[in-house]
Amino acid sequence: MKIKIILASVFILMCGVVLSQTQPDSAQVLLNKAYKQAAKEKKNVFVIFHASWCVWCKKLDASINDPSCKDYFDKSFIFVHLAVLESNDKKNLENPGATEMFNKYSGGNSGIPFFLIFNKKGVLLADSKIRTAGDGLDKPGQNMGCPAAEEEVAAFIEVLKKTSKITDSQAIAIKERFSKNKS
Repeated sequence: MKIKIILASVFILMCGVVLSQTQPDSAQVLLNKAYKQAAKEKKNVFVIFHASWCVWCKKLDASINDPSCKDYFDKSFIFVHLAVLESNDKKNLENPGATEMFNKYSGGNSGIPFFLIFNKKGVLLADSKIRTAGDGLDKPGQNMGCPAAEEEVAAFIEVLKKTSKITDSQAIAIKERFSKNKS
């Protein structure tokens, strides 16, 4: 009887070790699933690069999910969160391929949160870099991260206007909610 209990305990322990070491889905798997869903629901794909330790990443998610503007975001975008820049003891949280994608779109020198917006076919429509009027996506810009300052919130709303249908009242609600991130 003792042997069965010991063997069962070892088995449970081993299962716990295996489960704790499983990798999250790759960036490509998550994106492919999002593109399919976006095509079906006639939405764009909003990719957020984040890390478990990032306070501003949590503020961005809280703002997007705030009842004052959640309905707009849910109707407009399919969200994909990709973990990057995790601390050494949490590297297992990173999505395979996310760092390469983050660097490909110039996020590596920008900090997090960093976002990209794609259409349902995977064509880049916008990113989280602030640019002056008329600048294209090929121009460098400063990452707005989680919009908080007036300039960042205004740039964010312009990105949303470019990538979705947004009413004046929705834009006002987003401006009010994201402006709270300053404090």
